[in-house]
Amino acid sequence: MQVRGDSGDIVSRVQGGVEWTDAFAALDPAAFPMLSALIPYGDAMFNHRQVPLLLAELDRLPDACGGAWVVQARDLCRVVLNGSHRYLWFLGD
Repeated sequence: MQVRGDSGDIVSRVQGGVEWTDAFAALDPAAFPMLSALIPYGDAMFNHRQVPLLLAELDRLPDACGGAWVVQARDLCRVVLNGSHRYLWFLGD
């Protein structure tokens, strides 16, 4: 996961990532539209208007889908919200 600026420069990053499990794949897209955009083999980007929605989904994420990545994602969301022209990237394989 990374936070990038408009020009693609990396503002912040973490080494971990989403822990893909059957429980994560089974999330209801209607209840978790932001997290449903994530796929293990592709990239997903969230802008400053989408990040609050992502944070709300992380708040109600089932325990089976949690892990260290959730804390890291929250930290990066704050980086996006505390600056301008920043985007949160989830990088697939």
